[in-house]
Amino acid sequence: MPLMRFDLIKGRDSGELRLLLDTAHEAMVEAFGVPQDDRYQIVHQHPAEELVIEDTGLGFTRSSGLVIVSVTTKEKTRAQKERLYALLAERLQERCGISPDDLMVSIVENGPEDWSFGRGEAQFITGKL
Repeated sequence: MPLMRFDLIKGRDSGELRLLLDTAHEAMVEAFGVPQDDRYQIVHQHPAEELVIEDTGLGFTRSSGLVIVSVTTKEKTRAQKERLYALLAERLQERCGISPDDLMVSIVENGPEDWSFGRGEAQFITGKL
């Protein structure tokens, strides 16, 4: 159910994108305990000048490999969120060559009434999910 949005600088090929999405989904499944087929991902690719992501004074070295992950989800625990951050950083570096300095993650939480997966219904409220 979490909706993952990825903002990237243009230039990755379809194989690189698929590996990124597969790796992020695997981390989501493990960290948040969602079902394997509970996958909602959107990729937005931008010209480099459209992304201004600085280091907030933390000493990050950003590159064209920058990945911004925005997650919209029902409420999660602090431990689940921290686990997701760690898994994403570790696995994206290991499998995709993305530096942890180039990863920014933001999580926005909402409630069951804030989701409709189709057919004009709120499936979490109706009990279908």
